[in-house]
Amino acid sequence: MPAIARSAVLHLKSARRLARPRPLREALGSPDDRFVFVLGSPRSGTTFLAAAIGGVPGFVDLGEVAAVKASMPYLAGLPPEQAAARLRRLLAVTRALGLVRGLRGVEQTPETAFVASALVRAFPRARLVHALRDGRDVACSLLEKGWVGGKAGEDDAGLAYGPHARFWVERERRDEFRTVSEARRAAWVWRAYVTAVRSAGVAVHEVRYEALATDRAATAAALASFLDAPVDPLAAALADAHAGSVGRHRRDLKPAQLADVEAEAGSLLQELGYA
Repeated sequence: MPAIARSAVLHLKSARRLARPRPLREALGSPDDRFVFVLGSPRSGTTFLAAAIGGVPGFVDLGEVAAVKASMPYLAGLPPEQAAARLRRLLAVTRALGLVRGLRGVEQTPETAFVASALVRAFPRARLVHALRDGRDVACSLLEKGWVGGKAGEDDAGLAYGPHARFWVERERRDEFRTVSEARRAAWVWRAYVTAVRSAGVAVHEVRYEALATDRAATAAALASFLDAPVDPLAAALADAHAGSVGRHRRDLKPAQLADVEAEAGSLLQELGYA
C-alpha cells in the first residue's frame, strides 16, 4: 500500500474510534494544545490510566493514535525538533477527523516514551504522565500476551511483533535480543521503556500502578493537581483500579524466569524499590 494511502487508513482508524456527536465547541473549537501523554512500558496500566483521564470533562482519550504509533521507529531516530513537527501534524489530523479539536487530548502510545523531549517541544503546555509498574509483574503480562515470544505477527498499526529486535534495543545487543529467553526479552521491554522516560530530561508525573490500586484518593489528588483537572471525576474514574494483579510474579513466574527478569532488569528494579 502506498505511504499516503496507508497514512490515511491509520488516521481514519483513530478517527472512527472517536466518532460521536459532540458540541461544536468541542468538535470545531480552537485547538486545545494542553495534551496529556501517558507514557510507560506496555502492560503497565497506560490504557486504564489514559481512559480515566480521558473520561474527565474537558478531556478526551485518543487511545493509541495509530498514525503516531506506526511512525515511532522513524520518529525516534529524528532530532527532537524534527520529530516535534511531525508529531504536531499527525495529532492535528487525528483531532480534526475525530472532531475533538476543542478538548484536551490524552494520547497513550507507550512508545512515546522514546520521544518525550519531542513531545514537549511540539506541545509546550502538554503534561507527561509516567505509568510505572513493577517490572516483574509487567513481564508476567507480556509473557501472557506473547508480544516478544516466538510467534511473529503485526499489531493494529502494522508494526511487527515477535522475538526480533525493535528500534529501542541497543544496537550492540540486537543479535542477543533474539537469542535470550522470552522472560528476559519481556524484562528488556520494561527496562528500556522505563529508562527512556526517566532519562528524557523533561518534567514527568509518576503514577505507580501499585499506589493507584491501593491508595486511589491520594493518587487522584496528586494527578489532578498536576493536570489542573477536577479531582472528583478523576477519582471516580480511577475507582475501578484493583490490587489483584499486584505481585503476580510471585505465583506466575517460574524460578528460571524470575532469574532471567532480574538478570536483565534487576538494578532498575532495586533503584525503584521493587526488589
